[in-house]
Amino acid sequence: MAFSSGDSAAKSLDHSVESEDRKATIVIEHLIQASDVSHTMQHWHIYKKWNQRFFMECYGAYMAGRADSDPSKNWYKNEIGFFDYYVIPLARKLQSCGVFGVSSHEYLNYALANRAEWVREGESLVQKFVARFKEQNAHLTASRDPPDC
Repeated sequence: MAFSSGDSAAKSLDHSVESEDRKATIVIEHLIQASDVSHTMQHWHIYKKWNQRFFMECYGAYMAGRADSDPSKNWYKNEIGFFDYYVIPLARKLQSCGVFGVSSHEYLNYALANRAEWVREGESLVQKFVARFKEQNAHLTASRDPPDC
């Protein structure tokens, strides 16, 4: 019995360290997720630049026969879902854990602003992405375009 209070304190300390380790792991996981989609939480021109590059990569794979579905068909709608179900919740988690200090709100604000801008401009941007791809890659588009009748 003499050591029971000491054991309790040690267990409490172990639990506290374990809890802090778990919190740190969660923050690191959020940071890793954010690093993969950081363009969505920056200025519009940064988001648009990287979104276009990713689209071109996916559309190029489709046009070259390495992907089954045409990404231009759902790109606009999928980006809205991506913001709603992944980017914005992640930005809120980053803000709540406070890992970026006082600037944490900027990431959420950029994500919300980019989503709103995408809703306004996204459909026409996808059309521009497709046109730009076809201009730059005429040799690939001939194999996927339906014949003119």
